[in-house]
Amino acid sequence: MFVIIGIVMVFGCIIAGYAMHGGNFAVLIQVNEFIILGGAGLGSFLAANGMANMKATLSAVTGLLKPDPYTQQAYNDLLKMMYQLFNIARKEGLLGLEKHVESPETSDIMNVYSSFIANHHATAFLCDTLKVILTGSVSPHDLSEMMELDLDTCHGEAQKPVDALNAVGDAMPGFGIVAAVLGVIITMGKIGGEAAEVGKSVAAALVGTFLGILLAYGVFAPMARAVSLRLGSEAQFLNCIRYALFSFARGESPITCVEFARRNIDPSVRPGFAEMERAVKEKAA
Repeated sequence: MFVIIGIVMVFGCIIAGYAMHGGNFAVLIQVNEFIILGGAGLGSFLAANGMANMKATLSAVTGLLKPDPYTQQAYNDLLKMMYQLFNIARKEGLLGLEKHVESPETSDIMNVYSSFIANHHATAFLCDTLKVILTGSVSPHDLSEMMELDLDTCHGEAQKPVDALNAVGDAMPGFGIVAAVLGVIITMGKIGGEAAEVGKSVAAALVGTFLGILLAYGVFAPMARAVSLRLGSEAQFLNCIRYALFSFARGESPITCVEFARRNIDPSVRPGFAEMERAVKEKAA
């Protein structure tokens, strides 16, 4: 929501400042410039990214309208859930985890934490890694490398919308110049006519440059940054699972495993050790 608020503030302040200078808003309504910028931007986006990445980018941008799911409560739920799973493995052996990782949606532990079950990436990452641990054929070092490879691959795919938004944003000033040059070409054909008509033509040409720069730095750059920050939050959430699983594979105690995960959380949303210990043990009891 703050993305929308910020962009509205950008446009609002620019329009207000323009009005304070006594600007004529009718001059800014240049449909031909909108067509050039919009069509060129969309065409370059499709040419560079294809339809699949375009859908992924639209999904990432619309996802910014939803609240950030990686809150302190989400991390608390994650730590409690992993503690319970590791505790079962300590009491019943690794085979006690099999029914939970094979069908997480029916697990009486995972299914309690709706915020985790709703996160398909996190659920698949946790369950797939635990299945590997259950085989007993992978060393902790190899498991760590496997998880790192998995996360790097997922991050590379998730980064594509950010790269696409940055690329289009970088191209917008250039397309604005193209629109302005076309306007200047038209203006040159009017040289010798009335000065007022030539002035209007030059003003119309400059609207393209104005819009290109405004869209680049006032719309696409903030959206790309916001998507990137959301991806960073998701990556941190997955890294919590990674460090806990690596500690579990090494044979550490359940509380040590979740402590490794807790230390990976940003201080702004990280639960304190005493808070975490109290929460996981109360739930386990």
